[in-house]
Amino acid sequence: MEPTVPYRPATLAFNAPDHVANWRPLVQWILAIPHFLILYGLRVLSEAIAFISWFAIVFTGSLPEGLANIQMMYTRYEIRTYTYVAFMREEYPPFNFGTTASDGGEDPRTRVDFAPTLTDRNRLTVAFRIILVIPHVIVLAFLGIAAAIVTLIAFFAVLFTGRWPEGMRSFVLDVLGWYLRVATYFLLLTDEYPPFTLAR
Repeated sequence: MEPTVPYRPATLAFNAPDHVANWRPLVQWILAIPHFLILYGLRVLSEAIAFISWFAIVFTGSLPEGLANIQMMYTRYEIRTYTYVAFMREEYPPFNFGTTASDGGEDPRTRVDFAPTLTDRNRLTVAFRIILVIPHVIVLAFLGIAAAIVTLIAFFAVLFTGRWPEGMRSFVLDVLGWYLRVATYFLLLTDEYPPFTLAR
């Protein structure tokens, strides 16, 4: 596993393969269609859960564990799917819907661990969460464009050499790690404001 930096609410680690079959960039996104369909349904569920969670925290100061578990499951599933779609690995992501904070290790390549805050929540920052997250959304928009360009370049690199250039892969994973931290914050799993850093 590539090393991670300690960001308590959520961490991402990726076990990069030495080689990816040259044909993978051409068809990987097609093979991922079942995961995209599931992700769509999970995203709708996640949005509804976030709405309920907002009221729960603002009025009680606590996030029900069951709601947190669903959000962690959705986010972990999403990250696993993205690493596959970006042809960073050959192993098909598992259709796993585990609702635990600690990654169960079902995916041999991608590991996402959480440490949600369930009690003693900061109601004020939760109340204005949608405003507080705006700076990160702006930065992520630019980083997302850069990551898309890097992935396009890597498309040809893998197509002809069977390898993701290490620096490019690291950059895309760092952007994905930033997205994970922001998603964890926005979905109300933590009150810890995400750092403005590409380090995972």
